Amino acid sequence: MSPEPPAPGRPPGQRRLLLILLQVAIGLFVLGVIALLVSNLQVNLVRRGLELSFDWLGRPARFPLPRSLLSYRTEDSYDWAFVVGFVNSLQVVVVGLVLATVLGGIGGAASFSRNWLLRQLANLYVAVARNVPPLLHLLFWYVVVFLGMPAARNGVETLAGWLRLPISVEFMALLIGLTVYTGAYISEVVRGGINSVPRGQWEAARSLGLGEGRTLRLIILPQALRAILPGLNSQYINLAKNSTLAIAVGYSDIFSIANTTFTQTGRSIEAFALLVAGFLAVDLLISGAMNILNRLVLRHG
Repeated sequence: MSPEPPAPGRPPGQRRLLLILLQVAIGLFVLGVIALLVSNLQVNLVRRGLELSFDWLGRPARFPLPRSLLSYRTEDSYDWAFVVGFVNSLQVVVVGLVLATVLGGIGGAASFSRNWLLRQLANLYVAVARNVPPLLHLLFWYVVVFLGMPAARNGVETLAGWLRLPISVEFMALLIGLTVYTGAYISEVVRGGINSVPRGQWEAARSLGLGEGRTLRLIILPQALRAILPGLNSQYINLAKNSTLAIAVGYSDIFSIANTTFTQTGRSIEAFALLVAGFLAVDLLISGAMNILNRLVLRHG
């Protein structure tokens, strides 16, 4: 018996059209649900006399802020206060990303050192820092170190004067706490990336007479970057989100300013929307930059 011919399927063009129509339908449905939720929210707010509005952003904020990178006075408007808070958050995130990357890279590389003591110190740092909540990290540096040790406070003042930057005890506690906490996770990311490189690469480098430092820098790390970068992206975003804990040490970031604004104006939804937009912009910027870097590594690796 001759085999039956296969049943004719839909032409490729028709299948593509159906997929496009399905995606359009899903998109319209999602937009409809969002529009319905926004409409219900607006109606409920109007009933309570709280119609959505951002006109209050032009009013004077009337609350003080500690040292900040941008100049600020109590007579300035709420919108400028949000800008100052956003820049303060960016300051911590950007500097924290650099320091956490350096610390994490050193910790991850030290876990492969031939020096037994250095390996154990790296493992101890990762074990302790990862298992302590980030809030406790911040409180330790703020309460125990900077508030409990006058020499540490004086050191911050000296550093601020030497750099001519508005560096405060609150900023340093937040920065060091986030750096130490995130650096431990980055150490594990780096360690996993290095482990993904075949052991034969180490042996080949040793046979050529290369030391540990040159082997890591010239042979192992360039190959490990493919496995390291995706994990770094997640840890960078986590650091940005954990920066909202700044309110615990009194640092005036965008979250702290949004909370103060809500208390004064009662505009919780508008303040929350600005807060979400700010952190969404930071996270998308980090993800976009890391994706570009990852594509470059994959292309030239």
